[in-house]
Amino acid sequence: MNETVLKENKMGVLPVGKLLANMAIPMMISMLVQAFYNIVDSIFVSRISENALTAVSLAFPLQSLLIAVGAGTAVGMNALLSRSLGEKRQDLVDRAANTGLFLFLCSYVVFALIGLFLTGPFFRMQTNVAEIVDYGTDYATICLGLSVGLFCQFCFERLLQSTGRTSLAMLAQIIGAVTNIILDPIFIFGLLGMPRMGVKGAAVATVTGQMLSAVAAILMNLKKNPEVHLRLRLIRFDRKIALEIYRVGLPSIIMQSIGSVMTFGMNKILIAFSTTATAVFGAYFKLHSFVFMPIFGLNNGMVPIIAYNYGAAKPDRVKRTVRLAICTAMCVMCAGWLVFELAPGLLLSLFDASEHMLAIGIPALRTISFHFLFAGFCIVSGSVCQAIGNPVYSLITSVCRQLVVLLPVAWLLAQTGRLELVWLSFPIAEIVSFLLSAVFLRKSMAMANASMAARQEAQA
Repeated sequence: MNETVLKENKMGVLPVGKLLANMAIPMMISMLVQAFYNIVDSIFVSRISENALTAVSLAFPLQSLLIAVGAGTAVGMNALLSRSLGEKRQDLVDRAANTGLFLFLCSYVVFALIGLFLTGPFFRMQTNVAEIVDYGTDYATICLGLSVGLFCQFCFERLLQSTGRTSLAMLAQIIGAVTNIILDPIFIFGLLGMPRMGVKGAAVATVTGQMLSAVAAILMNLKKNPEVHLRLRLIRFDRKIALEIYRVGLPSIIMQSIGSVMTFGMNKILIAFSTTATAVFGAYFKLHSFVFMPIFGLNNGMVPIIAYNYGAAKPDRVKRTVRLAICTAMCVMCAGWLVFELAPGLLLSLFDASEHMLAIGIPALRTISFHFLFAGFCIVSGSVCQAIGNPVYSLITSVCRQLVVLLPVAWLLAQTGRLELVWLSFPIAEIVSFLLSAVFLRKSMAMANASMAARQEAQA
C-alpha cells in the first residue's frame, strides 16, 4: 500500500493538558449549546399540552436509534482516521473519510423509510391515547424522514474533530443549534406570519438547524481541512475500510441502540403508572443532557488524541490524556448531581409542570441523579476502550447496565406498585457499570501499553 508521509499533527506534540483543553472545550461548549436546543424543543412543546410533551418523550427511542447509528459510525470513522494520521498514512485517511460519508448516506435512506412507514405503529404500541399518537407520529416522521442533515452533520463535524479542528466543529454545531432555537417558537406558535404548526413545528425547526449545520461543516472541511481529501469519485463502498469502521463503531451503535431499547422499556413500565410519569422521564432526559453533553464533548476531544498517540506509539501521552479526562468528567458530574439534588423543582418548572408532575418529578430527579457520581468514569472508560481498539468491552458494559440490570430491576420494583422505587434502578445499574468499567479499562490499558512497547522496539 502506498504511504505518504504526513507532518506531525498537534495531537502528537502539544502538552497533554493544553491539547485536551484545546480539543475538548470547544466540543463541550458546542454540546452544551446542543443540549440547550434539545431542551428548548421540549420547553416550547410543553406549552402546547402535557400530552404533547409525552408524545415527544415517547419519540425519544426512535431519535436515540438514529443518533446511535450516526454517532457509532462517526466513532469508527474518527478512530480509524485519527489512528491513520498518527501512522502517517494519507491513503487510509482519505479512504476512511470518503467511505464514511458513503455509509452515512446509506444510513439516512434506511431511517427515511422508517420515518415514512413505521412511526405510526411505533406509537400505537405504547399508548392508545389518540392525541399522543398523532402528535408523536407527526414529530417522528419529520425528524427521521428529513434526517439527512443530521447524518451529514455527524460525518463532516467528526472529520474536523479527528484532525484537531474542534473549534470549527463547534462553530458548525452552534450554527445549527441557534437556528433551531430561533425557529422553534416561530414554527410552533405561528409567529412572524408563519402558520401555527404545533408539534410539527418543533420537528421542522430541528431538521432545518441540522441541515444548516451540515452545510457549514461541509464548507469548513473543503476550505479549512487540508489533511482530509474528499473526492466524489472516492465516495463509495470500500469493504475493508467499512469493516474497520464498524469494527470500532458497531459496538457503539449497539450500545446506544440498547439505550433506545431501555428508553422504550422504561416508557412502557412508567406509562402503566400514568402518562405524567412518562412525561417526567422525558423531562429528566432533556435535563440530564446538560450534565452528560459536556462529557460527550470531552470524549469527542479525547478520542482523537488517544487514537493518534496510540497509533504513534506514545504511551505516556495516552496515559496522561486518560487520567485528565476521567478527573474532568467526574468533577462535571459531581456539579450536575448537586444541581439536581438542590433544585429539582426549579428544573421541572421549565416544563410548565403541574402539581402532580412536581410531586412525581422532584423525588425522581433526586433519586436518578445519584448515578451521576459514577457515570463520568464509565463514559470516559468506554470511549478509551473504543479509541484503542477494544470496543467489545464497552458493549459488554452497556448491555449489562441497561438490559441485564436496569430494565429487569425497574420492572421488579414496579411490581411493588410504588413509582418512587422504580427510579432506584438507575443508580443500581450505574454501580454495576462502574465496577465493570474499572476492570475493562485496566485490561485495555495493559493491552495498549504492550502493543505500543512492541512497536517502539520494532522502530528502534
